[in-house]
Parts: sequence; structure tokens; C-alpha cells
Amino acid sequence: MIIDLANVGTTARVIELTFDSAEIDLESEILMLTGQTSFSGEIERAATRVHLRGVIKTNVLLDCTRCLEAIVRYLDFPFRAIFVDSSDEDTNADAEIGDDALDESLVQEGKIDMAEVVREQILLALPEQIFCREDCKGLCPKCGSNLNLIDCKCADDEVDPRWAALKSLK
Repeated sequence: MIIDLANVGTTARVIELTFDSAEIDLESEILMLTGQTSFSGEIERAATRVHLRGVIKTNVLLDCTRCLEAIVRYLDFPFRAIFVDSSDEDTNADAEIGDDALDESLVQEGKIDMAEVVREQILLALPEQIFCREDCKGLCPKCGSNLNLIDCKCADDEVDPRWAALKSLK
């Protein structure tokens, strides 16, 4: 869905959208959407700014940071975004940008692509590290085995040569 900023009024308008996984382009990202993604929120204009608030709900498939097993996570998070038409902005290269302007997004041609907004917000909502479980043991650095599934003996068999002399001190 494309929203034209010229059609956004000063009274909040409710928006309810549902996207199929193919509508949100995550092809080059580290995750994949499973099923539909929903957005419910509202949009309104305040002077030259357009405020978008809402909640995104979706299921994502991604890999555990430690063991690389595929896991599904349910995301349900609120967000706020402020959009400014690029034609309303000061084009002076020496213009000072205030702290409040750092949270604003410039919109080209006065149109907001909601699929792109939802895509960006999903990526921003992901934690840096995601684990399949709290006590995930990860992968063996020697053989690459998943330590949650097997107990390899790589670490027991090999002694760091720098510490080998200490073994004879028994």
C-alpha cells in the first residue's frame, strides 16, 4: 500500500494492513517471514510532518546465533515514525539539523510505501543475538558439531602447546 502525504489530514486515520511474506522484500536479509504480517495503527499530519504510529505482528524464521539451528520467533512490537516530504525541507547545505529531526525520514515524491516501512521496522526490532534456548551450547570450534546434540571430545583431546609443560607438574 502506498500512502500519498498530500492526502493525510490533521485528524488521525486508522490503518489496518496485512502483508503476505512475498510483499515484504527480505531476500538479502538473515531472516524470512513465515505467514502474514499485520500492521494496525494510525496516521496524521502535524504541520509539515506526518506521524505514523502502530503495531506490527509477524512470525520470522532465522538462525540461532550460537548453533545456527533454524528457529521461529513471534514479533509483536509498537513503533512510531515521522515522515517529511523532501520538497518541504531546507536545501541549504549549511542548515543545522536539530536533535528532533534525526528521527525523521525524508520521503521522495510525497509517497510512503508501507511494505518498505514494515520491512525496516521488522529489521530494527530484531535483537542483535537470538538463541534457540537460553543455555544453547553453540558449535564446536574444532569440528563444527552442534554441542546441543552431541558431546564431541575435541576440547578434551587437544592441549594448547603453551600450557603443555604444566601437564607434567602433577
